[in-house]
Amino acid sequence: MQRSLVAGLICATLTLAALPLAGQDATPPSGAQAPARRPMPRPTNLQVLPKDISSPDLMALMRGYTKALGVECEFCHAQDQQTHRLNFASDAKPDKAIARTMISMTQEINGKYLSKVNDPDATAADKTVTCGTCHRGNTMPAPFAASGGMHQ
Repeated sequence: MQRSLVAGLICATLTLAALPLAGQDATPPSGAQAPARRPMPRPTNLQVLPKDISSPDLMALMRGYTKALGVECEFCHAQDQQTHRLNFASDAKPDKAIARTMISMTQEINGKYLSKVNDPDATAADKTVTCGTCHRGNTMPAPFAASGGMHQ
């Protein structure tokens, strides 16, 4: 549940950050001026992701989390009661805290452990865990049932 929360949180943040870009490529009616492009707002309340992450990179990361967990943004992000839009900076949903824990876990596994694997046949992707490694499109990872002869 924690991993799916993290994925949902990231997804929601990315989706909302992309909303100002919707429709910007549309051709304005003849004689009309194209509307001025609004810059994407800087992400706020980032606690485990880099504070200097660009909005497009954050959106891509969030999209990856949503796919890995099979969730939408509202899984982690709370809705603002007045605007009825997702409040990406809010910490109101417990799943967002779970997501942060899971992001920290994968960062630690990759940085502290998998980065030390010296396998000349392994690619960088072979030595990286992601949300999808365990979740595989589900909010909760399916338990692994070993078939005989394996020891823990």
